[in-house]
Amino acid sequence: MAVPHTIAVAGKGGVGKTTTCGMIIDYLCRAGKGPLLVVDADANSNLNEVLGVEAGTTLGDIREEMARAEMKGTIPSGMTKADYAEFKFNSALIEEDDFDMLVMGRTQGKGCYCYVNGVLKSQVDKYARNYNYIVMDNEAGLEHVARGTLPHVDTMLLISDCSRRGVQAVARIAEMIRDMELKPGRMGLIVNRAPGGVLDDGVREEIDRHGLELLGVLPQDDAVYRCDCAGEPSARLPESDPVKTALRGILQSLGL
Repeated sequence: MAVPHTIAVAGKGGVGKTTTCGMIIDYLCRAGKGPLLVVDADANSNLNEVLGVEAGTTLGDIREEMARAEMKGTIPSGMTKADYAEFKFNSALIEEDDFDMLVMGRTQGKGCYCYVNGVLKSQVDKYARNYNYIVMDNEAGLEHVARGTLPHVDTMLLISDCSRRGVQAVARIAEMIRDMELKPGRMGLIVNRAPGGVLDDGVREEIDRHGLELLGVLPQDDAVYRCDCAGEPSARLPESDPVKTALRGILQSLGL
């Protein structure tokens, strides 16, 4: 199978980034673009809730367990470190009908994780070739993109709310991407939660001032809010939902 197209979604907390990411995944699945590998690389992992799947063991949990086992010498006899790591990482893959999912999780322990991070990268590389798309939900720090844990990013989607401060925050992320020389194939901005799907002129001026490419605008949507309040997966809202309709148009314009 060919090298997968990698989509990374980034933005500060509270702007609807993960909800948007979940709807992107739903769109790709419905459009028959699979199979997909979904990677939740946000330390505040909740993409599984947006998608309506149970979260299993995180890779962060396994990374810490591996580091402790190496330090204490408790890796099972007859297994190399690489064998044990592959066994543990294989158990972390959540398999659904249309996509598989890896949850990075947060690392709480101390010490060097260089070896296990290397194994993690090799595992993702191994999985990647089985998929047409990789979709990664990032925290603002873009830790795993910066470390090269995942392949080159083909499409970087920056998510902001419809405030000037939100645009300023995402502009800093764009600057960080340039400083790290990540060089995604395409990088653009999606503005979320705009009343009536219309941006204020001041917000448009802020976008232009930072040289961001505006890919599209998603409207404020009470149905998304109700899903969040009820703990229901917003990615499963009807295709006629205003946010899903607007997002579908944006993704189609990107050739996705």
